[in-house]
Amino acid sequence: MKLRILAFVYFTFLPALLAQVSYSGNVLDATDKTYLEGVNVKVVGSESSDITNIRGYFSVKGKIGDTLQVSFPGFIEQRIPLGEETFLMVQVQDRARLLPTFEVKSEPYAFRFKDGKLVLIDPDEEKLPSKKGGISAGYLDSPNGGVAIAGVLSSLTKRARQEREYQKKQEWMRRREGYYAVIESDSVRQNLMVKYQLDRSDWDRMIIRFNEGNAYHEFLDWSQDRVFATLNEFIDRESRWSN
Repeated sequence: MKLRILAFVYFTFLPALLAQVSYSGNVLDATDKTYLEGVNVKVVGSESSDITNIRGYFSVKGKIGDTLQVSFPGFIEQRIPLGEETFLMVQVQDRARLLPTFEVKSEPYAFRFKDGKLVLIDPDEEKLPSKKGGISAGYLDSPNGGVAIAGVLSSLTKRARQEREYQKKQEWMRRREGYYAVIESDSVRQNLMVKYQLDRSDWDRMIIRFNEGNAYHEFLDWSQDRVFATLNEFIDRESRWSN
């Protein structure tokens, strides 16, 4: 009798356990709690993956027991087991903030690398005892002069390059605020889908063609009204042409 009950429970709940559901959420920087765009989110062992948008949002398909892999250049990879909770707030740690603090000195300036940032040291601040593994700089014993630096600065160079790339991307996104305000608006999407009788797959194809047709200017410095008017005109033209 017990065996029959166990078999009934097993085959009753097995489809629910195996069924894939949508897991979504946001990825944040563990230090300053800001959203991270461009993070790769993947269900290990499946083809379901996504890249976070400007709000750090992602959505993938998975089932209870699967593992969510969250990876981003310069950050520690996260692996999270999926359970009943389908909305996740994932925090990832910047590797640079785990690097040791060290100083670079070359008269008349001195710099300190801490928490992934290189800052100018105030000459009037209290002197701290030196630390092992530090990086120092001085003049070469050469008639031509120059500066000799002891230690590996590849992490500094890489971090500086990433900072520059990040700033450029932030500026590019700022100039596309009007575009994001329209494209990421649920109300705009719903209204236009109803107006032109589109389903979600039709909408996605329209947006892809819309972006391809405007790739040469990327909507830089466009106002929200201008983006909406252009999108509305584009969908109207496409809908009439297809009919």
